[in-house]
Amino acid sequence: MRSLSRPCWLYSPGLVPYDVAWQWQRSLVADRRQHPDHHDVLLLLQHPPVYTLGQGASMEFVKAELQQQGVPLVRIERGGEVTYHCPGQLVGYPILNLQHHTPDLHWYLRQLEEVIIQAIAPLGLEGHRIEGLTGVWVEGRKVAAIGIKVSRWITMHGFALNICPDLHGFQHIVPCGITDRPVGSLAEWLPDIQYSLVEQQVKQAFSQIFHVELWPTDTLPLLPVPLPPA
Repeated sequence: MRSLSRPCWLYSPGLVPYDVAWQWQRSLVADRRQHPDHHDVLLLLQHPPVYTLGQGASMEFVKAELQQQGVPLVRIERGGEVTYHCPGQLVGYPILNLQHHTPDLHWYLRQLEEVIIQAIAPLGLEGHRIEGLTGVWVEGRKVAAIGIKVSRWITMHGFALNICPDLHGFQHIVPCGITDRPVGSLAEWLPDIQYSLVEQQVKQAFSQIFHVELWPTDTLPLLPVPLPPA
């Protein structure tokens, strides 16, 4: 096993509007295109309620009543179908140069799944994969969604782990376009679960899986990168 020698900035700012975090990601990716040797970054945060659609996502998985909810619906450049973010869900955005890891998209997706599986194992929860699908399930309920964008081997977007969110927002969509497998949260098995504890376990698992040393920071060097049209 390699030593945990590659540095990775860790930024955990709490609750962040989706468009702000999206801008951060685009800025960090643009910087690493210009400077491929700059350190990796892991953003760990929460979002106010928001729905996001992957680049090629179909509106057939968005139910009509969503228009009356007043919750933003944003089309972004990741893969995958529609999903929902809200407080109580831990969202992770790794900005990694896979040239410094393993330049393989399938490997990267499986590693993100493994981070979640290892993070929840100490809680007594057994996360598993489902062949042909991306994400992590516990007892048949999907607790973590994954959607990524990789350009020139630099990653953005990432994973969303349902720790203790209000799941009602998922009722207005067909999450990830999967009709026969319900969404779940860790709080369904562990009602007294502590968000901060799970966040810490995700940090530890990420560090081990990707062989990085996380360096907490209160600031990020950001470039002015305009958002694309929604």
